[in-house]
Amino acid sequence: MLTALKAWAGRLGRDVVALWLAARDPRTPWRARALAGFVAAYALSPIDLIPDFIPVFGYLDDLLIVPAGIWLAVRQVPPALMIEFRSQAAARARPRSRVAAMLIVALWLVAAGLIFWLWLR
Repeated sequence: MLTALKAWAGRLGRDVVALWLAARDPRTPWRARALAGFVAAYALSPIDLIPDFIPVFGYLDDLLIVPAGIWLAVRQVPPALMIEFRSQAAARARPRSRVAAMLIVALWLVAAGLIFWLWLR
């Protein structure tokens, strides 16, 4: 069972990089590009929207939301292109999404500011 989980995690990692490639390729339909870009940016971000130290919810995005987003985005990319992107992804290193990390930090700062503003009222 552990080998199957490792293989599944490896396929998810490869698919994230493949979605990153799909989001940059003009042959991918625009809806699939948008979804693939969003999912890949979030999955490749070094910062989670919900930090892992928050009990239960911290791992919810890692265990459910990210795999579900990957599954949905992969279904939107044409199969022939996805095969090509997967083969390219197998030969590439996993990139990092700094833009997504900055957006997540900005979202946390806006939420903290809003909470502080409401507290002052």
